[in-house]
Amino acid sequence: MTTNTQEVSIRRLSMDEIDVFRCIRLEALSREPSSFASRFEDWVNLPDEEWRQRLNNPVFVAFLNDQPIGMMGLARHRPSKMAHRAALISVYVRKSQRGTGIAENLLNAVADYARSVGVLQLELAVSAENPAALCFYRRHGFVEAGRIPCGFLHDDKEIDEVAMVRRLSR
Repeated sequence: MTTNTQEVSIRRLSMDEIDVFRCIRLEALSREPSSFASRFEDWVNLPDEEWRQRLNNPVFVAFLNDQPIGMMGLARHRPSKMAHRAALISVYVRKSQRGTGIAENLLNAVADYARSVGVLQLELAVSAENPAALCFYRRHGFVEAGRIPCGFLHDDKEIDEVAMVRRLSR
């Protein structure tokens, strides 16, 4: 994939790439604080071992000129009767790179990985006040499964959380 004549690559981070993970995650939390359940303050002072543990869940990162510009993680449900389900987490693309296909490529990489490990259904939670994200997910086959009133509290504002699902083809 190219953007502005520069090559974008997407790959899963290894356990040794905590600095890359830290960089893009903290950027996401600081630039889009209302888009995440976590706060920047929850993550900024985590020790390296905690960052490494969080990479136990697969995290895919988009790079432009070797710099991270987007990310998408996958958290698989652990109970055996739910192991066919996984949640998209930590979804972020730098504002200057939105609309270039990077989010779609990240989603495709995560979905391909999920299929390869037996996941049949992707799930996510998104703020009801994020129309661009809702539109993106709908465009890519996600359907609303329900809403949690006041699922998020951001700056003392109550925001509904939209639960969405997408079945994966085998």
